[in-house]
Amino acid sequence: MRLKYTEMYRTPLSILSGTSQLPVKMILAIFLFFTITAEAQQTGIRGNIKDADTHEILTGVNVIEEGLHGTSTDDSGNYWLKLSPGSHLISYSFVGYSSLSKIIRLKAGDSLTLNIFLKHESVNLNTAVVSAGKFRQKLSNITVSMTVIKPDFIQNTNTVNMETAINHIPGVQVMDGQASIRGGGGYSYGAGSRVLVLLDGLPILTADAGQVKWDFLPIENIDQVEIIKGAASALYGSSALNGVINIRTAWPGLRPKTRITLYSGFYDRPARKDLAWWWKSNPWMSGIRFSHSQKIKHTDLVLGADVLKNDGYRQDNFERHLRLDFKVRQRSKRIIGLSYGLNSNIQWQHTSDFFIWQNADSGAFLQMPGTIAPTRAYRFNADPWIEYYDRHNNSHSLRTRYFKVQNRFKDSPDKNSGSEMYYSQYQFHGHFIKQLDLSAGFSALYGNTRSALYGNHQNSSLALYIQANYRWSKRLITSAGFRWEDYRLDQHDNKTAPVLRAGINYQMASYTYLRASFGQGFRFPSVAEKYTATSLGNINIFPNPALKPEKGWSSEIGVKQGFKIRNWTGFLDLAAFWTEYHNMIEFEFGIYKPDSVAIASIHDLGFKSLNIGQAKIQGIDFSVQGTGKLANHLSMRAFAGYTYKNPVDLSLADTVQNNILKYRYRHSAKGDIAFQYKKAEAGISFIYNSFMERIDKAFEDKILGTEIFPGLKTYRQTHDKGNLVLDIRFAYNFPKQIRLSFLVNNLMNREYMGRPGDIRPPRSFILQLKWGLQGKIIHSPSYNN
Repeated sequence: MRLKYTEMYRTPLSILSGTSQLPVKMILAIFLFFTITAEAQQTGIRGNIKDADTHEILTGVNVIEEGLHGTSTDDSGNYWLKLSPGSHLISYSFVGYSSLSKIIRLKAGDSLTLNIFLKHESVNLNTAVVSAGKFRQKLSNITVSMTVIKPDFIQNTNTVNMETAINHIPGVQVMDGQASIRGGGGYSYGAGSRVLVLLDGLPILTADAGQVKWDFLPIENIDQVEIIKGAASALYGSSALNGVINIRTAWPGLRPKTRITLYSGFYDRPARKDLAWWWKSNPWMSGIRFSHSQKIKHTDLVLGADVLKNDGYRQDNFERHLRLDFKVRQRSKRIIGLSYGLNSNIQWQHTSDFFIWQNADSGAFLQMPGTIAPTRAYRFNADPWIEYYDRHNNSHSLRTRYFKVQNRFKDSPDKNSGSEMYYSQYQFHGHFIKQLDLSAGFSALYGNTRSALYGNHQNSSLALYIQANYRWSKRLITSAGFRWEDYRLDQHDNKTAPVLRAGINYQMASYTYLRASFGQGFRFPSVAEKYTATSLGNINIFPNPALKPEKGWSSEIGVKQGFKIRNWTGFLDLAAFWTEYHNMIEFEFGIYKPDSVAIASIHDLGFKSLNIGQAKIQGIDFSVQGTGKLANHLSMRAFAGYTYKNPVDLSLADTVQNNILKYRYRHSAKGDIAFQYKKAEAGISFIYNSFMERIDKAFEDKILGTEIFPGLKTYRQTHDKGNLVLDIRFAYNFPKQIRLSFLVNNLMNREYMGRPGDIRPPRSFILQLKWGLQGKIIHSPSYNN
């Protein structure tokens, strides 16, 4: 039998000077040529490796001969290992699975087929993650704090927006679309983000405002969400100052799968009946989600769609959208280890946001006159990519993204805006020696903003990065990383940011892992933070072209303890963290009078992005996760966590009451508990946040004789005990993969506030119907067929 091998030749990525041609030159980056040779009658073993329970193919499984040399499985789960005649000890290992060893004996010219089935390890410390080092590793072995969200939680809680799922994670807060990890961010009304959000490893922040469009993310096809808590700029660059959220979408398994979800529900009347005096009937929400995934010989295909109609519980606060998405991956028939593809999403949206209430009483659900601004938005991304794994399991990947956002305000054309983002990243990951994992690469970004709101601007960045993980022994792993990034805005504003990170992980016992890490971070201000000039009712937003980049560092020490007690498995995680920021950017409310004006007026009142100086955040983060059996046929799975933080504005007087950073919760606790008895399921989620101790003082006092948020001071004085919000759900699984669920969000109908003037939704009732269809197992073609 003759087997063909390949060698790879590539041309380097070259980006010519001139930002106007940068986007085109990103795509024309790498070229692959391959030469094929082989010997006849080789001695060795070949086979296919799958999950023992699901029979899903496993890609990247290490197949090692006595620790001397080896190979790994390709995208079809196949492997080939050339061996000499004689006896050999072959080991099979994969992240998240129990290792397996076999002794084989070969004669000259023998070619043995050995198919392997690997089992998941019993203690779930071994979830495979990629975000911590940009390569696949065990959750227990990483040197930073990370939380993982599985798709079951997203689907079972009828999440219609990824923001909702993220907000249930301990240590993470999302306020007005702005994510904050361990108190690292406050309130900036969507302009700039200290948390870098990735979709399949590439940035998905808008080029103009640095915003996350949470409803643009394809929740119908989530594989896993990975959240890094702490500065990650050494690997990911600007906006990773406070952490990273990486949303990974799924590829097809062996079986074709089709899923359809329909849901409908309504908002209950709030506890204070006068809040909804204007309701003619209870506002409704409804939607449908669809996804299909299938392997077709050497092609993997994923299709999805999402339709949403939400009337909203407040006046002129609604959402309608249609989103379509697809992924296609082609695995080369001729070249082992080569794959390429395209991911894309497109969305049309009609929304109207809520900004300021009329007053704290009967007008809390009514918008302040002059702030209503219905928007029609269009969003689109296209991500062509190519990836190659050589015979030594080294990988080369080129991933690119084009992301376009267009916003149109029919009644306020002076707020129209549009932006385009072009991004390209080349990465190499390899094993130069057995104990060393090395990730290195470079990236280029170009942003183009055309806006009546911000003006017209161009921004670009170039970056180089490297990170090494070294295993000194079976128990000790260290990591170190470096990044250099050059940023330009409109060709005249140029900044350079070199950053470092380091970490250590030591396995103290069978299921006990001690870790410590230190990382620097930075963030360049967004176009919106520097140049926005607009108004919303009586509130103005002023530009600040002199705004400087913010930088900082974060450190932590933590321990992860796995446990297995009879039928229960899980882990505990405890971390103490310390973060400091310099030139921290905060959205400050005040009077910004031009020097040419003698006496300030209402027109000089509003928000402005400012560098406040230094800030320090210290605290602890505790979480627990586990699964187990309570009785025969009755099982339970749960996660919960508590976070304490002391976020201090060092530019203020050193008193606990006055110097806490604005718009932060000192205490928060979150969790979810799910029970299953035969085909019936029930679950409860909870979120607790303590009282928000400090906000802009101007919101509570009259400024120039004007009360910006009428009634807010009194409202906060009578609602200063914090809030606990409970959601419950019940479900029954019928035959033929039909699942019917009933959900109640905000079970106790609590009235609680997010940021000032923003009372969150009252109780709502939702009925969800899910239908799934699985086809027969499709055996992917072997590479040597």
